[in-house]
Amino acid sequence: MQALDPLDDDAAATVFRDVILLALLGFVALVILLLPHVNPPQTKVSDLLTPGNVIVEIKWPEHIDADVDLWVQAPGDGPVGWSQRGGSIFDLLRDDLGYMNDLTAANHEMAYSRGVPAGEYIVNIHMYRNEVQQWPVPVWLIVSVKLDVEKPARQIILRKVALVRIDQEETVVRFELNESGELLPLTVNNLYKTLLESERL
Repeated sequence: MQALDPLDDDAAATVFRDVILLALLGFVALVILLLPHVNPPQTKVSDLLTPGNVIVEIKWPEHIDADVDLWVQAPGDGPVGWSQRGGSIFDLLRDDLGYMNDLTAANHEMAYSRGVPAGEYIVNIHMYRNEVQQWPVPVWLIVSVKLDVEKPARQIILRKVALVRIDQEETVVRFELNESGELLPLTVNNLYKTLLESERL
């Protein structure tokens, strides 16, 4: 009588074992290759690099369908806003119209400068439209400065203003930066100066 040899099976069993073993090895290799990508390291929001050197942003609540316009003026330059989207220093990057032509509910506008010239900067907001007639409309202003292109921006001013009527223009902040791009704290004020003169003519 012959002893039973477990490895001495027919050809079909051998092929079946080979296919199963190769499939298992392929699955293990796939898991090993994908393992580092399962939980990739997250980039911190504060570490994201933004364009421009002086960054001016305004935000207002998502549930208010309003068009609040950002107007900025850099030293030696004209006002920049929705109708004059670029100057020699500032560019208006986003003009938010509220819910109109907007895929998200976020309400925000922003402007960026090219360079940091020394002198006075003026930031105004203007209530252009408020479809829901919900008053007051709180608007937050953030001004940041980035001197080194490889480093994140540094926030220098945070303000909140309440708009209470259509066509209201407010000077949220006026401030000066020195030749090194540093804020001169004693120059920060909100003395009114219109930036919409050319719009009203």
